[in-house]
Amino acid sequence: MIVILRRFLGLSLLAALVGLGGCATTGGTPGDPLEGYNRAMFGFNEGVDKAVIKPLAGGYKTVMPEFARTGVTNFFANLGDLWIGINNILQGKVGAGVSDFGRFAMNTTVGILGLFDVASNAGLEKHNEDFGQTLGRWGVGSGAFVVLPILGPSSVRDGISLLALDWRGDPLWYVGNIPTRNELVGVRAVDNRANLLDLSRLAEEAALDHYAYVRDAYLQRRRSLIYDGDAPPEPDPAKTSESGESKDRYTSARAETELAPARITTQWGERVITAADEELTPAQEFSEAPAQPVAARPEAAGVSGIVYEPRIPLNYEVLLAVSGEVRDGPARTSLRAR
Repeated sequence: MIVILRRFLGLSLLAALVGLGGCATTGGTPGDPLEGYNRAMFGFNEGVDKAVIKPLAGGYKTVMPEFARTGVTNFFANLGDLWIGINNILQGKVGAGVSDFGRFAMNTTVGILGLFDVASNAGLEKHNEDFGQTLGRWGVGSGAFVVLPILGPSSVRDGISLLALDWRGDPLWYVGNIPTRNELVGVRAVDNRANLLDLSRLAEEAALDHYAYVRDAYLQRRRSLIYDGDAPPEPDPAKTSESGESKDRYTSARAETELAPARITTQWGERVITAADEELTPAQEFSEAPAQPVAARPEAAGVSGIVYEPRIPLNYEVLLAVSGEVRDGPARTSLRAR
């Protein structure tokens, strides 16, 4: 069963790579050129999960006591410490790798085949590593985001490493009895799904676009795992053009090619009219420094200063009376008959 599933996943990943090479999309989501395929596969996985996996996980969580489920989770996590330790050493983190091997030895013996996590109480930290993270530490890019059948979100790098080496690093792969191996793989899958029931329900309720939410969460988590929670800041796509060059260069070049506008001064002299792209702070506006000419467009150079002085007509009160209003200072009172 595992061999058949592994081959099926390999063919699916190969089909995704062929689709990636055969189509060139523009204007799509960055890092997700296979969004059409991914959304279709994501919907397929969601259907399988709701029809089969999620009901099994819910029944498993209902029937199994919490301490028993904790023991099952610890058992499979203990088996994973061996491959985690190897990847830590491959990444150059020898101390963490030795700690992982110590965890496996302590939990397997004192913890009764890993059913009890004695190593964590002894101060040996639990790590999370795989060969995809090792490739990331070596500088291999993640490639396009891809959704694998049944297994869910992944990337080209992580999918290849999963099918090529991570499966070989799983101790369950070496169980000689095939029915027993398949049962262990199934129990681990149901146990993992049961541990995520509450989290997945919150994600479904909170996200407007469940696919985009899962995709972004996966990519951010993988990046954090590769750098052990201390990932460098990502480049801002808003400041980068499609060709990869900084947009600041285009901004500065455009500013250099613009013609210098004409300069004018108001007829009063003490108040400066600022250009459209200039803003005065209160300190500048009320400063006692002498006014300086400012930039303006060439059309404004030939415009002479005009002073507007409002004049009150001689028959102002008569006009107010005809309109039905009498003005006394700032107040306004209506004299219209009710």
